[in-house]
Amino acid sequence: MKKNTIAKLLTAALCTGLIAGMTTGCGSTSSASGENGQVIVYNWGEYIDSDTITMFEEETGIKVVYDEFETNEIMYPKVETGASEYDVICPSDYMISKMIENDLLSELNFDNMPNAKANIGEQYWEQSKGFDPENKYSVPYCWGTVGILYNKTMVEEPVDSWSILWDEKYADSILMQDSVRDAFMVALKLNGNSMNTLDETELAAARDLLIKQKPLVQAYVIDQVRDKMIGGEAALGVIYSGEAIFTQRENPDLEYVIPKEGTNVWIDSWVIPKNAPNKENAEKFIDFMCRGDVALKNFEYITYSTPNDAARDLIEDEDLKNSKIAFPDLSQYSGLETFTYLGEDGDSLYNDMWKEVKSN
Repeated sequence: MKKNTIAKLLTAALCTGLIAGMTTGCGSTSSASGENGQVIVYNWGEYIDSDTITMFEEETGIKVVYDEFETNEIMYPKVETGASEYDVICPSDYMISKMIENDLLSELNFDNMPNAKANIGEQYWEQSKGFDPENKYSVPYCWGTVGILYNKTMVEEPVDSWSILWDEKYADSILMQDSVRDAFMVALKLNGNSMNTLDETELAAARDLLIKQKPLVQAYVIDQVRDKMIGGEAALGVIYSGEAIFTQRENPDLEYVIPKEGTNVWIDSWVIPKNAPNKENAEKFIDFMCRGDVALKNFEYITYSTPNDAARDLIEDEDLKNSKIAFPDLSQYSGLETFTYLGEDGDSLYNDMWKEVKSN
């Protein structure tokens, strides 16, 4: 599940006109179109190498109109209400399931996307069946795990369990994700429960565990976990694997682990909304992003694991190619799950309990 990746000034590039667009976070408005029309893309912030946008425009003559979102929950209402029309969106697994259930997505024509079928690894298509049972609506773009990042100079004992995030020794030096599903995942896994449970007793126990932990937490964060850990401002933080790769490059004292109780293995995928005004161009865009050399550029830029086997074959850095963070052997772990959509009632249940945690 993509969560605000490495800050590499893409937003500045967008706002200076490299990727012109509709009304975006940059505050600009344009009706830009290329010689072969346009494609309107809605993606996570800092989740693509802008060079690949330029390459696509130059090779196809299609103008990319680019907009960004920060969370799945911000993205969804804009698509549901039809307030904005997009051609390509990159939601996470559970949100794709919700969009399918609410009839918001168009079936894909894979005849127009040969790179998708040829280059995406079979295991990722299998994993995608958890939220797109027939693989009709989505194409995997990035994947990863959630784990604990810790500073080896500040944490002496071995880190192998979520329980260390409740150790009073690290009071005011623990960073938690400011996300209802991610925070509850940690507590639920520690209690031996599924992170997709709707059992109110299990959720109440997880809520109480998070409330108990709260005095030890320095901050609930999203982007800041990366920067704080690099700067040595915290000893432990819940982080996404792609972020962990970047932080280790910046601070070699940092180590990433997948706790023994299990965790979230997520996928972000390209989809096309039903009301997409430029579906043919959307399929061309997705197919281009599935080309091996293009997927490699994006992987090297954002450092989140690529499901693209052709791209992985092209990685020249052997350490990165064989990285246990980027490409872990998931068969070595137990308790791995992918978030599923829990329905409106399920969302409300989690949100209400999260409010209790934050307000307690």
